[in-house]
Amino acid sequence: MDSRVGRVERLTGETTVVVELELGGQGYAVTTGVGFFDHMLATLAHHAGVGLTVRAEGDLVVDAHHTVEDVGLAVGQALAEALGERRGIQRFGFAYAPLDEALARAVVDLSGRPYAWVAFPQGLELALVTSTFPLTLVAEFFKALASRGLLTLHLDVERGRDPHHAAEAAFKAFALALRQAVQLVSETVPSTKGTLHL
Repeated sequence: MDSRVGRVERLTGETTVVVELELGGQGYAVTTGVGFFDHMLATLAHHAGVGLTVRAEGDLVVDAHHTVEDVGLAVGQALAEALGERRGIQRFGFAYAPLDEALARAVVDLSGRPYAWVAFPQGLELALVTSTFPLTLVAEFFKALASRGLLTLHLDVERGRDPHHAAEAAFKAFALALRQAVQLVSETVPSTKGTLHL
């Protein structure tokens, strides 16, 4: 079977991002300049069962927003490239992941249709995970990933008090759902349309 690999370089006035992603690969090397985000990307790679390299430099003197969003765009694009025609994939995946009091649910459809719904418990939406990483950046990352990955994502943190736990549960739930969705289970495109491209 051909390897399923995507590589993306994204260069803007705000960020420089290089992403390599291999479905079914192993290992990760992540450097974005945002420590908590590095931890979340490593968590995603480990639980999704993908090899992932991310090198990013951004305008962190402003804040982490541009870096997180642009990494999301690049990871999504690399995922779409690795999936190719999406022939033979499971297509759908869903998972729950807890972290102590936090519980997250992710549902993924590698449909070719970009959409993301990301929700946190009332009262946590504007919480800070760290002094420089608001929980809102988790939603921005997944919205960017879904838009370029051409996938539909429903990601709900159903309960939680600690913003770190809420964020990490969200990344783990998405990773587990993605791992299921990218599995090869047949030789056909899993759509009555015969294609998963827009």
